[in-house]
Amino acid sequence: MPSNLVDITSADHFKQVLSEDLNRVSVLNFWASWAKPCEKMNEAVKEMSSQYQEVLFLMIEADVQDEIAESFDIEEVPSFLILRGHTLLARHAGSNAQLLITLLNQHTNKAQPVQPLSATSQAPAAPSNNTAAAATTAPANETQEQLEERCQQLMNKHKVVLFMKGNPSAPKCGFSRQTVGLLREKGIEFAWFDILSDQGVRETLKKLNDWPTFPQIILNGELIGGLDIFRESLENGEFDEMYAAAGEETEPST
Repeated sequence: MPSNLVDITSADHFKQVLSEDLNRVSVLNFWASWAKPCEKMNEAVKEMSSQYQEVLFLMIEADVQDEIAESFDIEEVPSFLILRGHTLLARHAGSNAQLLITLLNQHTNKAQPVQPLSATSQAPAAPSNNTAAAATTAPANETQEQLEERCQQLMNKHKVVLFMKGNPSAPKCGFSRQTVGLLREKGIEFAWFDILSDQGVRETLKKLNDWPTFPQIILNGELIGGLDIFRESLENGEFDEMYAAAGEETEPST
C-alpha cells in the first residue's frame, strides 16, 4: 500500500494522521462494505494515490468509524472530503471519479489534468432514491406549526414507521440498512420516509422526538429509539410486547 494511502483505525488515529502536516492536502474517503459503488471508488482512490503522491488519502469505513462520520455529517457513501490541514476545501458525494480528480486538480499544484482513470474504476452514479411511503413535497409557505403537524401525520401513517436515510432497497447509511434488516428479519411490516428528501421534516423530528440522529423507529406514533435501542428491545422481547399491545395497524403498508 502506498505510504500516502492510510486505513483509519480509530478517531484518535485519524486526529494523529491529519495533524502530522497541516499544510498537506488530504482526501477523506468515507466508504462502506455494503455499498457496491464504494468497491470501484476505493480502487479509483488507490489509483489516485499513486498519481497524487503529495496528497494524503484516508480510507474511513463509515459504519465502523461512526464517530468520525458523524462529525463530518456523512449522510451517504461513498463521500469524499478534501481538506488542507483541518480546513474543508471541497465535498463530493457519489461515485464520479473524474469529478473527484477535477476537484483535486483545483486544490493541488497539478498543472495539467491527471490522466483518466482506467475504465474499471469508473463507477456509475448511484441511483436517486424517492420515497414511496409518503409525500415529501412540503406545502407552499409551510409554517412551523404546519410542519410539525405534517411530521405527526407521518409518524401516525402506519403502525410502524421508519425514518431513515435512503430507502429500504438502497439505504444511504449503515445504521438505516441494519434497521431495515432487523425489521425484515422479524417480519414486521412498516412504512418508511427518506429524511434526506425533506430537510424540514428531518430537523423537526429531531426536536419533536428529542432524538438527534437517524434512523428513528416509531410505533403507534411514539418514538422507540434508534438502531441500538431497537435492537436491544428486540433481544429482550420488549418490542414484541409493545407491538402486540399497540393493536392492529390502521393503514396498509407501503
